[in-house]
Amino acid sequence: MIPIAKPLIGEEEKQAVLHVLASGMLAQGPKVKEFEQAFAQFIGTSHAIATSNGTTALHAALLAHNIGSGDEVITSPFSFIATANTIAMTGAIPIFVDIDQTTFNLNPRLIEAAITTKTKAIMPVHLYGQACDMQTISNIANKHNLIIIEDACQAHGAEYITSLHETKKVGSQHTACFSFYPTKNITTGEGGIIVTNDEHIANKARKLITHGSTTRYYHDHLGYNYRMTDIAAAIGIEQLKKISTFNNKRQQNAIYLTEKLQTIPGIIPPTITPGHIFHQYTIRITKPFPKNRDQLSQILNQHHIGNAIFYPVPIHKQNAYPIYNSQSYPIAEKIAKEVLSLPIHPSLTTEDLNTIISCIQQANQSYSKSQ
Repeated sequence: MIPIAKPLIGEEEKQAVLHVLASGMLAQGPKVKEFEQAFAQFIGTSHAIATSNGTTALHAALLAHNIGSGDEVITSPFSFIATANTIAMTGAIPIFVDIDQTTFNLNPRLIEAAITTKTKAIMPVHLYGQACDMQTISNIANKHNLIIIEDACQAHGAEYITSLHETKKVGSQHTACFSFYPTKNITTGEGGIIVTNDEHIANKARKLITHGSTTRYYHDHLGYNYRMTDIAAAIGIEQLKKISTFNNKRQQNAIYLTEKLQTIPGIIPPTITPGHIFHQYTIRITKPFPKNRDQLSQILNQHHIGNAIFYPVPIHKQNAYPIYNSQSYPIAEKIAKEVLSLPIHPSLTTEDLNTIISCIQQANQSYSKSQ
């Protein structure tokens, strides 16, 4: 079996966990602080606040920016549902804008038409490890005095180019949130983190994740138990040391797959840019490829090749959001029917990659021979 994802946990992570267990400091202790400092340095921000997962990071970040009842937050309909859920959890309203069919990210050309007097923030999603057009989105936010909170849960180390031709990591210029779920580019088992350059936002977020408190048993406002454990942080510290190697291998695997797959009619590989760190390697299956997306998925399963559909139903078509069901975002709806993610993780061998390529080639050739 070639799995769709595989966390790479080495001896360093195991020893780090054993050290924490031996210390007796299992909850939010010195390892969490160490991990926060290391991740802030990696992204290039002044502050990082570790949380229990990516969803709690998004929720706390929104609340830290005073997003709440009656506010509108512009975001993508093509994302994991936590993007919209965390907005709704604050009492605010997710406002969807359609995506670009090449990057699968929020289409910045459509944002301004969605802005109203209630709009308070934009939440771009760096889907599959591909950075959004942050320069254009930042210009729009500045023009309309809007907050940016980046959903970078799939984009650890992804980069983009500014108008000054500078390379910046996602999350380095605005408040952003990352997830450390096992399928992500680095993992802590479960975990998340908020990064920001704003000390006030950092302090408020830190309070929010500890029951609204900075001094034990003294609570300034409503808060939550969204803290990371030292066990998770110990894993994260060791994983962060390896992230450049992990991301480079993902990029090399993407180049290898694309070189072969782009020659197959109807298979559209993802865009390859220097800043794309390939949390997922997501192709589109279109005509004239002889099989549809679901049929190709079945063929891959039969050959024990892991694959997944991220995401088969756009958020505005989910039963959880019936008020949006009548709305149409045609590109998101089209892409949701075409996308298929293939293995891209760093532990793949050249033989694994060739097996994936060969299976898709055979699916195309077997149909051609039968005609």
